[in-house]
Amino acid sequence: MPTKAQVKALLSAGSDYREAGRQLGISPGLVYLIATGLPADGSDVPSPEERRERGLLPSSQELSNPAPENPTARDTVRRWVAERVRADSQPQRV
Repeated sequence: MPTKAQVKALLSAGSDYREAGRQLGISPGLVYLIATGLPADGSDVPSPEERRERGLLPSSQELSNPAPENPTARDTVRRWVAERVRADSQPQRV
């Protein structure tokens, strides 16, 4: 598990939470938790004033709930499906 010092060093060097997570091999939400002591899912929400004073993000929920990735949109999946269709002789007889 990365230390707070390691996380703070990456953030101070200009990395954002996502990039720091990639470099450390952990999720961006965990990077945020280590750096701030607060969960990224917004379950422990400080006031806007406290957020500014502590240098917290206005919203961090996207770090713990990243956008879903649809694997069917990949070209490798499309090629696989096309190959399966070409290999299936029953529809070709119609």
